[in-house]
Amino acid sequence: MTINATELKNAIARACGGLHAAAPQLNALDGLLGDGDLGATLDKCATEVEAALPLMSDTLSDVFSRAALGCANASGSSFGTLLAQALLTAAKQSEQTTELTRENVIAIIRRVTDVLSARGGARLGDKTVLDTLNAVGDALEALEVGTASDAWKRVACGAIEETLSAFRGRPNRIGRARMFAERSVGQDDPGMVALLRMAQSL
Repeated sequence: MTINATELKNAIARACGGLHAAAPQLNALDGLLGDGDLGATLDKCATEVEAALPLMSDTLSDVFSRAALGCANASGSSFGTLLAQALLTAAKQSEQTTELTRENVIAIIRRVTDVLSARGGARLGDKTVLDTLNAVGDALEALEVGTASDAWKRVACGAIEETLSAFRGRPNRIGRARMFAERSVGQDDPGMVALLRMAQSL
């Protein structure tokens, strides 16, 4: 299974649709621990990325780069900035390839996790989107070679859901949510849920 630029654009379009639909839920979750605007932020990011889709060329790097620019144009929020950085990192990682293999996807996830950790200061175990990203990387690594493409989504969503469950009873350790550490126990991290909704849309 490989993913070319056209397939990537289609996947990004579906993820944008998922973010539009999830905006009210994400706002509500974020309102329990933060400003309550995560859904609105990602809704704006999705709108800007959708506008950029016709401008994207047939290279993986350009698709990721223009999606990153769309997110950067949409929001100055911390999560929007991190999403733009993640997409920009993916663009750099895919400069020398025309199709993404499972190994390429795993390498992108690992690099994005490292870059976002350095940029935002979060570490694995802090109950952030990094924990779900890392879980997806681990799950994809465990797949047998030649696994059908529809299994990628199922495995990724399963890994995110398991991580959400594992971290639900823990406090958030970074960001605005850490100021409400006790209140965050028993609550899902909004960024983790956002990644799940994108994955479910693919």
